[in-house]
Amino acid sequence: MSVIKDRMVEVIQIQPEDSSYDEIMRELAFERMIERGLKDSREGMTVSNEEMKRRISVWRR
Repeated sequence: MSVIKDRMVEVIQIQPEDSSYDEIMRELAFERMIERGLKDSREGMTVSNEEMKRRISVWRR
């Protein structure tokens, strides 16, 4: 089995037995978001706190 499928199986298996389809799908989506964020971080594709504050301040106008 591929690494991706193995991780998906792990995420599904740690869910409570009474988990709904939607709850499992949310957990899988959350896992994917975390993986994407870690990849972006490793590749230096991040925004500093100062830059984010600047961007948010523009939204308030």
